[in-house]
Amino acid sequence: MAVEGGMKCVKFLVFFFNFIFWVCGVALVAIGVLALVTLGRAPVAPVSGSVWTPVAVVVLGVVIFFTSFFGCCGAWRESYCMVTTFAVLLSLIFLVEIAAAITGYVFKHKVPGLVEDGLWEAMRRYDQDPSLTTALDAFQKEFQCCGVHNYTDWVAIPRFRDNDTVPRSCCRINTDTCNVRPTPQTIYEKGCLPSLEGWVRRNILLLAAVALGVALFEVLGVLFSCCLMRGIRSGYEVM
Repeated sequence: MAVEGGMKCVKFLVFFFNFIFWVCGVALVAIGVLALVTLGRAPVAPVSGSVWTPVAVVVLGVVIFFTSFFGCCGAWRESYCMVTTFAVLLSLIFLVEIAAAITGYVFKHKVPGLVEDGLWEAMRRYDQDPSLTTALDAFQKEFQCCGVHNYTDWVAIPRFRDNDTVPRSCCRINTDTCNVRPTPQTIYEKGCLPSLEGWVRRNILLLAAVALGVALFEVLGVLFSCCLMRGIRSGYEVM
């Protein structure tokens, strides 16, 4: 009876941890979508190697969501096959997360360079691509920034250098001449690259906390799943 009671406890623990996985999966999807929406507004033109995207976070959340649902069914029905499959999938997800974390750490120094190149390319194509123009104007207004590093970066663009102006979206005040012979008093002095990096730094802690919590529950989930698998295989009545 003691063994049966222990296996019953493990069964409900597996079910409980799968519910937590389900919640974590939903949270990752929400965070990934938020990052996609925010970074999607960033007027970064495509550059070689700029393939990093929050889509990976959304995909991971969806995979965890369905895996946890699969694990819940396996625990509730006491299916050895389903619980085993769940434990294997969860282990693979954990290994992928570890690999992604290591890759992100190794290449973290390259991300600012890619973003900077994308912003410069967006500025060079400011008058050539209407959608990029709209995105850059909206981004500068929302983040109250101008140029890549500061407003003087627009001097590198022939149209603005010849007229000694900057885009109207750089203006602090809504006047027709605020962007003529720009000064820190009339336009936003701060660049868009520091603004974007600041937004990432403010939100990366939230993503790291969620990822750490998911990894912890994944390890515990695998351990409890293995215990439940052994109980089911041994033929104990866990109900």
